[in-house]
Amino acid sequence: MADAATHTDLVKTLAAKLTERFPDYAGFLAESGSRVADRRLLEAGAVSEPELLALYGEVFHLPLADEEELTEPEVYPGLSAECLNANLCLPFAWDENSMRLLICDPYDLDKQVYLFSRAVGLRCEFELVRRPFLERLLGRLSQNEPEEDELSVTGAEDENTLRTMAGEARIVRLVNDVFNRAIELGASDIHVEPGEDSVSIRCRVDGVLAEIMNVPRSQFPAIASRIKLIAGLNIAESRLPQDGRTNFQVGRVKLDMRVSTIPILTGESIVLRLLNNDAVTFDLRTLGMSDRDLEQFNELIQIPHGMILVVGPTGSGKTTTLYSVIAQLNDHRKKIITVEDPVEYKMAGLCQMQVNSKIGVTFASGLRSIVRQDPDIILVGEIRDRETADIAINAALTGHLVLSTLHTNDAVGAVTRLIDMGMESFLVASALYGVLSQRLVRKTCTACRGTGSDASGGKCRRCNGTGYKGRCGIFELLRMNDDIRQAVNKNVPSSELERLAIANGMVTLREDGIAKVRAGVTTAEELARSAQEG
Repeated sequence: MADAATHTDLVKTLAAKLTERFPDYAGFLAESGSRVADRRLLEAGAVSEPELLALYGEVFHLPLADEEELTEPEVYPGLSAECLNANLCLPFAWDENSMRLLICDPYDLDKQVYLFSRAVGLRCEFELVRRPFLERLLGRLSQNEPEEDELSVTGAEDENTLRTMAGEARIVRLVNDVFNRAIELGASDIHVEPGEDSVSIRCRVDGVLAEIMNVPRSQFPAIASRIKLIAGLNIAESRLPQDGRTNFQVGRVKLDMRVSTIPILTGESIVLRLLNNDAVTFDLRTLGMSDRDLEQFNELIQIPHGMILVVGPTGSGKTTTLYSVIAQLNDHRKKIITVEDPVEYKMAGLCQMQVNSKIGVTFASGLRSIVRQDPDIILVGEIRDRETADIAINAALTGHLVLSTLHTNDAVGAVTRLIDMGMESFLVASALYGVLSQRLVRKTCTACRGTGSDASGGKCRRCNGTGYKGRCGIFELLRMNDDIRQAVNKNVPSSELERLAIANGMVTLREDGIAKVRAGVTTAEELARSAQEG
């Protein structure tokens, strides 16, 4: 059996052999993936299934199983029929060291090796059978599968049992593999979600969730306990929500990890937010602003007083933008204090304060205390209420540069939101110097040019077959001037404010996004998705 490191090369070798033997194959491959192209060869009668299996075995060094000798399928403890059907893979023999499994083609072999060797903790060996034969066996398995209670943990374990399960080598290895895979993909979050029969483990990569692993439901208590131990949570508590935070090292990578659990019908939903300070670069030049917006924004943040807001929905990159501003302004001549909920990134040279509502530390109370600390620059994680807005505006009017965020859909919306909170329009007009509205869009993968496939028709390794790699911002910068301030004082409608802003040179989010589509940075589909999320 080939190892994972050579899997892509072997797929290319197989495609070359098929193209050499069957001239039509190149056309099939250009129109679809390898598996579909193979099926089209079979449907056209160009090759028989045994011949195709023999070629698979030759290229991937996989034996062909004797279908006549295979008995009725048995359930391996902890591997559900749903999991096996989803992966088109069936264990048929095992001992204390190894397991033999049936597959019908080698295109997911690297994934199957990764998944099953870690799920069962055994060395896995694969043999080939015809797809209809494998599907029949899997169908019988589904009919004969015992009830869940016979297969999975009941949930009545005591704390000592859970600790023992969490410390098992295969569980430690599985959880570490999840972390390693998340780091490889550049994931921001890991979602662990138990279902009736299996546990889905998904990663949020470039703002979109994708499943990286699906393991048997019986392993969930051990996985959950392992994660809770790492995060310092109560492993015996599954009925109440819990939150924790820890520093954790995976290989050479140090992670700052926030963990949240909530009870759901099928167990607990666990979400891990991964913060890798070493992998984050705070630089305004790398965010994706146009040269014009970047120049104007740099001029704004050099003003020593006033308020600058960054607005957009959750997950639109507001914190990264604010920290990029702070990184640019941070030097020993300035006192910079932040109040955040929570503090996501640690940065030298700052005084960082975290909201803690349990002891009465809110954005408003924290900000009130910060003003008495003789700061030059104040960063408020979010303006959520009138009290915070009032203190922030007063600070901006009394010689401080105040940076903060609001949840609004566009730049002009920030002005009306502050007024709706109860701020006097003349105070908003005087204190506010600029608003940057933003969204994040995925960038087209430069390796596959957005197709998601490599030259052989296999999955692009750089983008994991999505066609996208990395993200950048689309922006809308509102700079306050005399005309706009007069309009704010008069409480004109937001539509009139937007018209004035555009007349004074503001490029809208939509216009900036279209420019990036035309430049090939992203796609129209991705721009539409981002607009829907906003």
